[in-house]
Amino acid sequence: MAALFESSFATPLFFSSNANNNNSATSKSPSHDLRFHHTHTHTHSHTPSSSSPSLQPQPEPDSDSTRDRRRAVRVAWEKLVRWSRSWRSKNKTDVLERTKKVVVLGGGSFGTAMAAHVANRKAELEVNMLVRDPQVCFSINERHCNCKYFPDHWLPDNVVATTDAKSALLNADYCLHAVPVQFSASFLESVADYVDPSLPFISLSKGLELNTLRMMAQIIPQALRNPRQPFVALSGPSFALELMNKLPTAMVVASKDKKLANKVQQLLASSHLRISTSSDVTGVEIAGALKNVLAIAAGIVEGMNLGNNSMAALVSQGCSEIRWLATKMGAKPTTITGLSGTGDIMLTCFVNLSRNRTVGVRLGLGEKLEDILSSMNQVAEGVSTAGAVIALAQKYNVKMPVLTAVARIIDNELTPKKAVFELMSLPQVEEV
Repeated sequence: MAALFESSFATPLFFSSNANNNNSATSKSPSHDLRFHHTHTHTHSHTPSSSSPSLQPQPEPDSDSTRDRRRAVRVAWEKLVRWSRSWRSKNKTDVLERTKKVVVLGGGSFGTAMAAHVANRKAELEVNMLVRDPQVCFSINERHCNCKYFPDHWLPDNVVATTDAKSALLNADYCLHAVPVQFSASFLESVADYVDPSLPFISLSKGLELNTLRMMAQIIPQALRNPRQPFVALSGPSFALELMNKLPTAMVVASKDKKLANKVQQLLASSHLRISTSSDVTGVEIAGALKNVLAIAAGIVEGMNLGNNSMAALVSQGCSEIRWLATKMGAKPTTITGLSGTGDIMLTCFVNLSRNRTVGVRLGLGEKLEDILSSMNQVAEGVSTAGAVIALAQKYNVKMPVLTAVARIIDNELTPKKAVFELMSLPQVEEV
């Protein structure tokens, strides 16, 4: 729950309308009845006396102390709700009202999901998607769906696709950059002439450029030849499919420009998407990049069927390695334990929808990396990022055994089985 309170409320609190029903159903389920029953197989028949303690949870007596406790909980909750409503009314802005056009660079799954989300914020808002695939462009404009990634999801009527960079970027108020990291520099260089110097770029891309070790906060202004290009990083635990289905999601926007971060928060926050703000761009970006590599490791553990103990040990070790490197690079430790760090790590490492985890699972099952990648229609950024992570670890003199092992497996210099043996053979040291 801590991640939900990283910053002031930007959207209404999440309420579960069926929570009481679920609890009621659970309490009535036979599988939850912990009382002992005798059966005919018992050697000695025994009837529990009325004084015998029951193992089934008993309702609290309606005493004065119980009523006081419940009243205190209710009052605390009501204060929280009132504070939330008061904060929202005081901090309401006209950002959405003043925004006329948003451009999304890239026609992948996450870019499409964010385009649909922004378009749903205001029917009059023009949302242009700049895509390179003519077939995807046609399906978005004529069938109102992305035939490649979301063939069964209807896109709002105000989402329009184009392959023309000049028309897409013309008069845009905000730009959502959803091009994979490894292709971002060359793509941005090709459209730089059409980008307004004051156009805010909201990066959805997670990863590190392999040869230069650059993050998106460096790639975008350098590729556009404008060191002052407004920049925001959007990150956090968010699968595109669940965004498309409007399921409750929480993310964080990070920028050195606090006013810009607040504007983007107001633009994106909705009843099903919470947006926190941060000034720690390095922490948000490095956590978002490294979690993809750790997800490959988690997938390998799953594929090798090493068990839950191994999974917990590996992910916790990986979290420590990410924290060690990130803080050496200037990130705040609280960022690494927040939405863009621990939150995204948990989602990517433990859920089957994760592309990077899927790569790891198949590696753990013995498949070759080239066969895995050739069968995928989306980019698993962790594969490219792994090598960059090791270069950063050497640069900042940080030992990262788990993430280093992933890089060596990807380079085909170590088998998953050998990697497990080597990791388990490391010195027994004090936890830090």
